[in-house]
This record gives sequence, C-alpha cells and structure tokens, in this order.
Amino acid sequence: MSFRLRVLGLLMLVAMAATAATAWLILRQANRQIEETVTAGRQEISRITGELRDYGFAHGTWDGLSPTVAELAKDTGQRIRVATETDGLLADSDALAGRAPRALSSQPAVLVDPRPQLRFPEGQVRRISMKQTVKAIADYRAAASYAACLTRAGVQVTAGPDAMGVPRISADRRTAQCAEPTGGLDPRAEQDNAAVLQCESQQRFTACLQRVFSERVASSAPPRLEIRLGVRDESPPTLAAAPTTVVAAGVALSVILGALVLSRAVLRPVRAMTLAAKDLGEGDLGRRVPVSGRDEIAQLGGAFNHMADSLQAGEERQRRLTGDIAHELRTPLANLRGYLEALRDGIVEPTPDLLASLHEEALLQQRIVEDLQDLALAEAGALTYHPAEVDLRELLEAGRTAHRAQAETAGVALELEAPGPVTVVADPDRLRQVVGNLVGNALRATAAGGTVTLAVAPRGELAVVEVRDTGRGISAEDLPHLFDRFWRADASRGRATGGSGLGLSIARQIVTDHRGTIEARSTVGVGTTFTIVLPAAPETDGGSGAR
Repeated sequence: MSFRLRVLGLLMLVAMAATAATAWLILRQANRQIEETVTAGRQEISRITGELRDYGFAHGTWDGLSPTVAELAKDTGQRIRVATETDGLLADSDALAGRAPRALSSQPAVLVDPRPQLRFPEGQVRRISMKQTVKAIADYRAAASYAACLTRAGVQVTAGPDAMGVPRISADRRTAQCAEPTGGLDPRAEQDNAAVLQCESQQRFTACLQRVFSERVASSAPPRLEIRLGVRDESPPTLAAAPTTVVAAGVALSVILGALVLSRAVLRPVRAMTLAAKDLGEGDLGRRVPVSGRDEIAQLGGAFNHMADSLQAGEERQRRLTGDIAHELRTPLANLRGYLEALRDGIVEPTPDLLASLHEEALLQQRIVEDLQDLALAEAGALTYHPAEVDLRELLEAGRTAHRAQAETAGVALELEAPGPVTVVADPDRLRQVVGNLVGNALRATAAGGTVTLAVAPRGELAVVEVRDTGRGISAEDLPHLFDRFWRADASRGRATGGSGLGLSIARQIVTDHRGTIEARSTVGVGTTFTIVLPAAPETDGGSGAR
C-alpha cells in the first residue's frame, strides 16, 4: 500500500472517530436538553392547570379569572386560552396582553376539573354511609354558592379541604354580602346508599361514591375547563438529526480533502528525492531537489542536497587524486623506463652517477606511494597512534637539530622560542612528522639570510606551536588550497624541490586526529606562519608533567 493511501486511511479513521465522538456528545447533550425542556414544559403545564384548578376550587366560579391567566402567561411565556367544554371563552392571554390572538397549536386541550375529590380514610371505606356523602354534596353546594357569591362581591376568598375533601371557605366577613347557605339531605340518598352497599369491593365503592358525588355537585361546581397552550407552528423540543449528519459529513469531507492536500504536499518532495536518489545511484552526482520553507520536509531536502554535494565533492576529489597520482608518477616512471631501455640497448653507459640518480628517482616514487598510504589510512581513521606525554619544547628542539644542516646549507637561521616546557598527550613520532614537514617547507620557501622560527607556548588549556618563516609568502587566493593533495604554491617547483605535495594534507589529518587544529597565515613578501593548537596535558600533583 502506498504512503498516500496509508496517510489517507489513517486520517479518515481519525476523522470518523472524532466525528462519531463529537456526534455522540452532541446527541447526548441535545437529548439531555430536550429532556430538561420537556420536563420544564410539563412543570409549566402542571403549574398552570394546578393554579387554575385551585382558583375554581376556592372561588366556586370562573369570574375574575383573567388576572390569574395574565400572570401565568407572563411567568411561563405560554399563550393560554381558557374556555369551557362548550367552547365558552373565559380568558385569552393574547387578548389580555393587547395583541391579536394567534392561531392555536395542534396540541390537544388540557382539561381542568375544579370539583373536589372525595377522601376516604384508609380502612374506613365501608363505614362511610351514603348519608355522609349526601351531606358532603350539600356542604359543597353551600360552600360553592357561598364562594361564588363572595367572589362576585369582590371579597378575598381562601379555601381548604375538610376531612371529606369538601372546601371550607374563609373570607373577610366584614366585606361578605351573603350568608352561608345551608342545605338538607337529598331525598334520593337512601336509594343511592342501597346502591353503594351493593359494591363488592372497596375500589368500586369508592368509584361509586365519587360518581354520585360528582353528579350531585355538577349543577353547583364551575364547569370543566379546556386549556389550550402554545401557538401554531411552534417548534417542538425535538432534535433534528439532519444538521448533525450534515456537519459530520462536512467534517469528514474536510478531513479527506485536507488529507489529500497534505499527502500531496508531503509526497511531492519525497517523490522528487526518490527520483534524485535513483539518479545519484546511477551516477548523476549533479542531481539536486528543490527546497522551500523551513519545515521538516525542507530540512530533509536540504540534508539530501548536502549529502549529494558531499558525494559529488568526494567523487571530484577522488578523480582529481587519481589524475594527480597519474601525473606525479607518469613523468618519473617514463624517465626510469627510458634510461633502463637505453641501458639495455647499450646506448647509455651505466655510470655510478646515473645509477645513483635512478636510485634516487625510485626512492622518490616510493616516498609518494608511502605518503599516499599514510594519507589514506589517516582519512580512514586507521592510522596507528601511540600516545604518550610529549614535551613540545623538546620535540621542537629535536626538529631544529634534525634540520640544522639543511638550514646552514641554505643560509637560513633556524631559531627556537620556548620559554618553558609545554606538555601534550600525543604520538611523538607523528608530531615529529608534522613539524618536520612544516620546517622543511619553511626552509625551502626562505631565501638565504632569512629566518625560520619554531615557537611553543601555553594558552590556557591549550598548547600552541608556531612555525614562522620570512620567505616569499603565499597569496590570498592560494591559501584555501594549501592543504589540498599534490598542491604546490609554486607550480614551477618539481618533486625534488617541492616535495610530493601530500605533506600538508597528511599533517592536517594527523593534527585533526589529535583533536587539534592547524591553520596558515601568510603575507606575500613578508612570510608565512603555520599554527598548530593541541589540547594541553592535564597537570599532575607533581608538577607540569614535563620530562
């Protein structure tokens, strides 16, 4: 499976999981809100019907109901239309609020029955006689008529149920304008009592008494109400699944498009690097990838280009090295071949001077091969070192002694500046090789009467060695190539006067392997200074560690 498909599949999986989790949370929250809304609506309906029933229970009439309806509509925000079962309008909250009545909702009307429910003490149902029921009817008739009279007269009325559930009216008797009526027993009470006594169970007996009571008080109690709540086209508290589905689909589509764009943005440079890597493997070392931005892909592209640059530079160095080696060996080998053929053919006499010259030429070729081997081992990290504590002052003194004869022959003063011992941990033979190469180059570059100075001094935790000469100097454009293989500052100088051209390359690699640095400063006509910086050896309790 391709990388793009894997990325797309992973992002789609994440998107679907996130969308499903979001949809579940939304549905859960919405359902909770709907349940709360429905509960609140039921509570509002219960409050409206309860207060209207209490009004009818207490006042015995629906006269003066409008203020109660208006207050309920204001508190609940519902449109309330109150009418009798025969559609006799009693109050409408829209009309009370001074606006045109809106169309009613399609919800069924809620019935409110103000007639009291008889209470039967538990365990005493069969002891209750029809006479007590008839008395309750009479009491209710009297109480309802009394409450209606007081309400119509503007008296504040309160009511509380007695043991049978019949309302007991309380009012300010100083403002009451009618007396409490009294009533007698209904002449049909005995017949109803006989009917009740025929009930076979407590439930049927209770229902029978309630039915008789309701029939007797129907003419006195306020009529039942039909309450219509809400308006037409009012949105019910339901959850529409379509918006959630559309949002989920939109999120999934957005993630898919984002995944395609992301995979395209990621795979384009990856594909370019893949093609470039194939071309590099086939030998096209000049192939590079375009790099833009600063993200990880851009860093990868930059690293790839840097790697390609290194490969190309290494290939060019190897090609140049091969050419340089061929150039360095071709001429002396051709000379050797020519002389040997001339000796074989008897054209040239094998004089001692000729044989010594040929031997010297062979030694030079051997030196080039050995230097190449040392350089290859050093660059591969395979050059053998034997580290020990080395006093650089003694090492420079030994180098001065070894080159004194050459300096005297050239008429060059060879001086040493070493105020005190400076110790490092290094391979003494390899350091002598480096110093010998630098001193030899300095003597060859310095004319008679000049000076070559060997100096060493500590610098904090470092040891600094300098080889200074007063020779002709090196131009600024030649300094960067000073440590290249087979490079010579004076192209006219041959192997006999300029060495193999590998000494400085080997010296730099040896110093680098000792965790040091080597650099050159030069001014044409003034001279050149080579500076070697090495880590100084740690001091011991017994002194500086010098030998």
